Amino acid sequence: MSLLKSKHLLNGIVSLVVSVGITVWLADDEDAPWSLTDMAMAVAISSFLSGFFTSYFAD
Repeated sequence: MSLLKSKHLLNGIVSLVVSVGITVWLADDEDAPWSLTDMAMAVAISSFLSGFFTSYFAD
């Protein structure tokens, strides 16, 4: 059972790293109403949950 949980956690972390990396790389922080930190945090939360629960419910 712990292997199953770690697989879901790993999928969430991979999704988080890829999504935040691409967002920070491509974001333009000059004229945005939100700071780059706020945007990266929102992307991190949503991408982790998306990766975790997609993996969880796919089984």
